Amino acid sequence: MDPTTALKETEENMQKAVEYLGQEFAGVRTGKANPGLVENIDVHVASYGSTMKIKGLAVVTVPEPRMIMIQPFDPSTAKDIEKAILESKTGLNPANEGKHLRVPVPELSEERRKDMVKMVKGQAEDARVRIRGVRKEGMDSAKKMKSANELTEDGQRDFENDVQELTNKYIKQIDEQLAVKEQELMTV
Repeated sequence: MDPTTALKETEENMQKAVEYLGQEFAGVRTGKANPGLVENIDVHVASYGSTMKIKGLAVVTVPEPRMIMIQPFDPSTAKDIEKAILESKTGLNPANEGKHLRVPVPELSEERRKDMVKMVKGQAEDARVRIRGVRKEGMDSAKKMKSANELTEDGQRDFENDVQELTNKYIKQIDEQLAVKEQELMTV
C-alpha cells in the first residue's frame, strides 16, 4: 500500500468514528422532541422475521415541540415498534393509536440531565478510543511500509506526523460535539 492511500484510509476511518458519534448523540434525549431519539432503535418484526430500524419501518415526524409521531408503513408493525421503544433505554412511553404512535417527550429532571451528560461523555470517550485505534493502525502501516522499503525513515516520520495531525483534528471535533451536546442537555 502506498503512503497516500494509507493516509486517506486512516482519515476515512477517523471520519466514520466522528460521524458515528454524531448519530449516537442524535439519539440522546435533550428534552426536545427529535426524530433521532427513536429512528435508530432496533425493532424485531415478528411478521417479517427480522430486525429493522424504526426509520426503515415508519415515517417519524415531530408535529409539536414535545411530541414525536411515528406512522408505520405497515400498520401491523405498530405493536412491534411500541414494544421496541418501551424496551429501549430512552425512557419514552409511546401511545399506540392503531395506525400511528404518539411518543410524548417529557421534561428532563436535573438528576436525569446529569446522568445523560455522563452518558454522552462515555460515548465521546468511546469515539476517542476508536480514533486512537485508527491512529495505531496508521502508525503500524507506516512501520510496515518502512520495512517493505516503500518509505524512507524521513518518509515514515512525516507519515506518522500526518497521522498524528489527523488524530488531533478528529479528537478536537469530538470534543466540540461533546461541548455542544452537554450545553443542549443542561439547558432547561
